Amino acid sequence: MASHIRPAVTIFAALTLVCGVLYPLAVTGIGKAAFADQADGSIVEVNGKAVGSTLIGQAFSSPQYFWSRPSATAPMPNNASGSGGANQGPTNPALLDAVKDRIEALKAADPANHAPIPVDLVTASASGLDPEISIAAARYQAARIAGARRIGTEQVLALIEQHQLKQYFGFFGEPRVNVLELNLALDRAKPVAKG
Repeated sequence: MASHIRPAVTIFAALTLVCGVLYPLAVTGIGKAAFADQADGSIVEVNGKAVGSTLIGQAFSSPQYFWSRPSATAPMPNNASGSGGANQGPTNPALLDAVKDRIEALKAADPANHAPIPVDLVTASASGLDPEISIAAARYQAARIAGARRIGTEQVLALIEQHQLKQYFGFFGEPRVNVLELNLALDRAKPVAKG
């Protein structure tokens, strides 16, 4: 029996060292060397204070900011430790009620806007933590933001175009904007009077 225990303990110790220590150190080292910003969380700082990450969506509710895609990480929105979808199908009454509530909130925030509401403003993603919205979702919100900030809609639309992220590799996905970066650009922008 002792002849079986010693090799088992040796293999266990070796695998623990390789898989539990050496491999994580190697992957972390490669990540920090090749993708330093992402490995450190892509934290965005303003005046030396962390205000968010470009990789994890944040909830914005003020009418003068772009709103993110809804999060399924309830009860705390955009809770990275609770990443995951709601697993509700398109006929689930809870999902239908949530979408109706989101539509009503968007209409209440901008009653003059009769444009079709982009789907990414009323449905949560698989992770519930999307940091980006579609160009259509950003444009849909432009008039509300311009009115709240007392600036021209053209200025908000121009910021959307300036911060547009292209498709991955030129063909994968769709053009989009990072909500945090766009909201910070709004705060930095000098108001241009409505023309």
